[in-house]
Amino acid sequence: MTDGLAIAEAAARLGLTPDTLRYYEKDGLLLRPVERAASGHRRYGPHDLRWIELVARLRSTGMAIRDVRRYADLVRAGAGNEAERLELLREHRRTVLAQLAEVQGHLGAIDYKIGLYTDVVEGAA
Repeated sequence: MTDGLAIAEAAARLGLTPDTLRYYEKDGLLLRPVERAASGHRRYGPHDLRWIELVARLRSTGMAIRDVRRYADLVRAGAGNEAERLELLREHRRTVLAQLAEVQGHLGAIDYKIGLYTDVVEGAA
């Protein structure tokens, strides 16, 4: 493969570091081995980038490495395990929604304090 992005280019496009991409590869989080140029350098194609973006999103929302690996294993295994994939993603969604609700509660408290200080500052003017 001579086209595709080098690791530094792929990392920059995805907002990750080359070390993170290497880690994802080493830890079994990718769907397939990354293709290599004749020089031996990694070359990331569009399919790789889409998958890595999903992995990064799952990680950024708190999915454990073991669960990301499990999801990747299921996808690699092919058809027939969609119910397991669905449950894994639904469970993660429930976790993310709970985290979001907690953050929204914190934001409400911050907004309340901003309102108090706004009234004091604007009332003094």
